[in-house]
Amino acid sequence: CKEYGCNAPYVKQHSCQCNTKCTSHGNCCPDLAQECGGLIPSAPGPAAASRIFGHPSHSKSYPKYPGFTLMLVEEFDQPLDLDGDPIWTWSDGGLHEGQVRFVKEQISFGGGKMRIEVKKNPGWQQPCSHAQSQTVKPKALVSGELRTRYNMFRYGRYEVRMKAPCVHPGDAKTNGNFVSTMFTFRDASFKHWREIDMEITGRKAGAISTNVINGDYKWRWYPSIEETDYPKTYHDINARSDFHTYAFEWLPDVVRWYIDGKVVREKRNSGVPVPEMSAKIMMNLWIYRMTKYPFGGFDLRNDRFPMHSEYDWFRFYKWDGDANYPPPDMSGSSLSQDDK
Repeated sequence: CKEYGCNAPYVKQHSCQCNTKCTSHGNCCPDLAQECGGLIPSAPGPAAASRIFGHPSHSKSYPKYPGFTLMLVEEFDQPLDLDGDPIWTWSDGGLHEGQVRFVKEQISFGGGKMRIEVKKNPGWQQPCSHAQSQTVKPKALVSGELRTRYNMFRYGRYEVRMKAPCVHPGDAKTNGNFVSTMFTFRDASFKHWREIDMEITGRKAGAISTNVINGDYKWRWYPSIEETDYPKTYHDINARSDFHTYAFEWLPDVVRWYIDGKVVREKRNSGVPVPEMSAKIMMNLWIYRMTKYPFGGFDLRNDRFPMHSEYDWFRFYKWDGDANYPPPDMSGSSLSQDDK
C-alpha cells in the first residue's frame, strides 16, 4: 500500500490490493493497516462469541479491520465481577497530582452502561495501595478506575464509546476540571512507564487530548518522556452531551488516534519512542488539584459532586502481527513476572 496508495483501484497485475473490497476477496496487502489506518472494514458478520473474550453480545455484529482480529469485547450489559473476573479488576490507587482515591464502589453497572462516579470522600482509606509504590495521602474525593489484571495487551486497536461528565447536572456547556479516560499503562512511574492516552478534559466541551509517555525509572513526570497534543479542542464535538467513539491503533512504529472513525492524530517512531512493552487497559475519572498548571481544566471552582462518566462499550482488536500479546487463552499463565 505504501507503493500502490490507499483506496487504489483494482489492478489485476498486483499481487495484493489496497481498497475497500480487498477484505471480502482476501487479497489485501499486508501493510494496509499500517499505511491506510486500518479504517476499511469488511462487511460485519455475527460475533463469534466463543472466540471473543469478555462479554460480547450474541445478537450484535462487530466491524472488522484488515490486519486486526477482535479479541475482547465488553458490552456492560451485565455487571462485571470486579473481584473475580479473569480479565478485569479495579484499582485502589491515587494520583499524586490528583484529588481522588480510586475505590471499587465508584464503579457501577446498569442500563447497559458502566458508570464511574466521583464524589466527596465519605470515609477513610488505608494509605498503602496495591496500585502504587508510594504512600497515598488522604484525598478529598473518591472515584473509580477499571483496569485489566495484567500487562498483557500490546499492539492492536482499542475502541470505546463513552460520554464525559457534566460538571453541573444536566449542563453540558459549563466548563470545570476533570480527566475522563481510556488508555494503556504499563507500570508505576518508578519502573517502566509506558502509556498511550485518550483523555477528555473539563477545559472545554470538545477538549480531547492524546498522549504517549515512554520512560524508565522516573519518580515523576518530565516533559522529555511525553509527546502530547494538549491543549487540543474539537469545536464540532460536545463530549459531555452525547456518546462518541474514541479509538487508537497502536503498532510498532506508529500510533493513530480516532474520534468517531476519523483519524485525528498520528505519531510516528521519532522523538519519544512508540511504547514497545505490553500494558494494562485502564478507564478512570479523576480531578486535578489546582496548581500553576491546572491540567483538566481551569474552572475547578465550577465542579459539583457527584459527577460521572458513562461507558457504552469497549473493544480490543489484536494486531495480527503480534505473536506474543495477548496470550491466546487471555490468561496470565504464560506471562513473565514483570508482565504480572
